[in-house]
Amino acid sequence: MIRQIATAFSRWTSAAGLLAILAAGTILSEPQAQADENRWGFGSDLGLTSGMVNGTVFTLAFNGDYYLDRNFSIGPMMQISPTSDLFQVSFAGVGRYHFRLNNGINLVPFSGIGLLHVDWDRVNRSDQSWYIPIGVSLEYQAAHNLALSSTLIVNLHDINLSPSISGNDQTSVALLFGFRFGP
Repeated sequence: MIRQIATAFSRWTSAAGLLAILAAGTILSEPQAQADENRWGFGSDLGLTSGMVNGTVFTLAFNGDYYLDRNFSIGPMMQISPTSDLFQVSFAGVGRYHFRLNNGINLVPFSGIGLLHVDWDRVNRSDQSWYIPIGVSLEYQAAHNLALSSTLIVNLHDINLSPSISGNDQTSVALLFGFRFGP
């Protein structure tokens, strides 16, 4: 019982630490700019990820964007799946190109590279892997700096929880819905 509590506490502490690093990096690394030169954006999503070792799981996602120009941004992306006996966290640096259509719709393809950690209590195994998210977001510009978003991501990775699980987990697909706040 104590081990389960310690494991759960460790998971949430890791997730909170990563979120704090993401928030601190966004705040502290912002260059001293004039008020009319705001270049930072932020997004949050929730949805489902399928094709994981534990089937389909609930996922939270957070991303930051630094706009190099109006149509191109770079920044961190984090996905957390803190469900039942499976805990997965991934962190990647991502580049996005924003196709801004005339009707308030934005099409945003993106790709990046990073790291992924998975911990599965049922089989008492964990693994780390490289992580490549490839995806596209469809955004509806609800206001000047607020967009409603739907995101589809193919996650490429190489999770190996053997000998308990036969085969490797190499891909998963996430469908997420959320908000984008931009300059």
